[in-house]
Amino acid sequence: MASHCIIGLDIGSSSIKAAMVEPRGEKLSVLATFKEASHGVRRGVITDVNEVAYILKKIFSEVRRVSRGGEKNVYISIGAPQLKSQISKGLVTVSRADNEIYEEDITRVLHSSQSGAALGLNRTVVHHAAKEYILDGVRDIHDPLGLNGTRLEVNALVVDAFTPHVNDLMRVAHMGGGVVRELVLSPLSAARAALSTRQRELGTVVIDLGAATTGVSIYEEDKLMGLCVLPVGATNITNDVAIALKIPVDVAEQVKLQYGYAIEKEIAPRDVVELKKLYPEARGMVSRRLLVQVIEMRLAEIFDLVNNELKLLGKSGQLPGGAVLVGGGAKLPGVTELVRQELRLASQIGLAGGEIWTNSQDASFSNELQDPEFATAFGLALWGFDKERKGQARSIWHPRMSFLKYFYP
Repeated sequence: MASHCIIGLDIGSSSIKAAMVEPRGEKLSVLATFKEASHGVRRGVITDVNEVAYILKKIFSEVRRVSRGGEKNVYISIGAPQLKSQISKGLVTVSRADNEIYEEDITRVLHSSQSGAALGLNRTVVHHAAKEYILDGVRDIHDPLGLNGTRLEVNALVVDAFTPHVNDLMRVAHMGGGVVRELVLSPLSAARAALSTRQRELGTVVIDLGAATTGVSIYEEDKLMGLCVLPVGATNITNDVAIALKIPVDVAEQVKLQYGYAIEKEIAPRDVVELKKLYPEARGMVSRRLLVQVIEMRLAEIFDLVNNELKLLGKSGQLPGGAVLVGGGAKLPGVTELVRQELRLASQIGLAGGEIWTNSQDASFSNELQDPEFATAFGLALWGFDKERKGQARSIWHPRMSFLKYFYP
C-alpha cells in the first residue's frame, strides 16, 4: 500500500486518462494508469457533470485500491479553447534600507501584475508566470531574489478561463470523490512531460494533438513565450473521412487508424482500401490516396493555425528545438514529416519517459510512458511532484492563488 502518491488527471473529449505516481527521493515510480472512454465532454469543456463524475468515481475507486487516500492529491488539466492570454506588468518599490530583494517583494510584484490584468466578465486567472523581471531598468532577470535595487518590475504571462468551465472541473472532481490540488493548463502539462530543459532553452513548440482540441505551448530561453488551445483535433479528421467516403463516423475512425497516413504523395497510386472488411454495406474499393488526401488537408489546416501562433511571436521557422508532438493524434503515421514540411521545423514525437522514472523499463508501464497520448497525464503528475519538492503544493486549489513565481513549471 503506497504511503503517498500524486494523481495526474487528463479529462479529454475522447478519453479520460490518469497517471498515479509515487515519489521516491528525486525520482518517481508509476503505481498505476487508468483510461476510460469520455462522455459529457465536448472540445475540452464539460457538458454533462453527472456523466464525467460517474467516470471519475470509477477511476478514484481504482485509485483507492492502490493507495488509500490517493484521490486526495489530484492535479487536473484544463484545456478549453476559450482560454485567453495576455502580458501584464507589475511594479513595486523596494523599501528596505539595504535594498535587497526578498520573497515578499517578488510576491508583491507578481500580485501587482495579476491585479493589473484586464479580465473580461466571468473570467478566472488559471495561470500566471513571470516572463522576465526588471530591476532598476535592467531587463531579462531570471530570479531577482537576493539582488539589490530600488524598483522591481515584472512582465508576466496571465492566462484566464471562462469561470463556469473552471467551476465545472472542480465540481466533477468533488462529485467523483477527489480533491484537486491545482488546475494546470493542458499545453503546459504536456510540455512538462515531453520537453527537456535543453529543448525549453533552445526554443521549442509543443503540439498536443487531441481528439477535439489542439494545445500549443511555445518555449524559448527556458521561458513560456505563448500558448493557446485550438478548437480542432483528430476527431475533425475522422469526420472529414466519414463525409468523403460516405461511411459512419465509427467506421471512419477505424479506417483512419488502419489505413491513415499524413502525406498523400507517400502513398502508391494503386493502393486501395477495402471498405467492405469494416463496413459490409460499402460497395467496391476506395483509393487510399483519396483517404490520405483528406487527412493531409485537415492536418495542414491545423498546423497552419499553429504556425499563425508562431508568427505572432516572430518564431515561425525560427525554433532550433523544433516541434514536439503529443496526444493521440501524434500516433498517425507520417505526421512528424508533415510538421517538418508545414512548419519548417525539425519534429519528433514527445514521450513521458526519462531518467526520472524508476520503473521506466518495467513492462507494466513502459507502454504508457512511451505513449504520446499519456503525455498530459504524466506531465500533470510531474507538475505536482515539482510543486511538492519546492514546498509549493497547495491544500486545495483556489483561483486567487493561481500565480507562479518561477518561469517553470
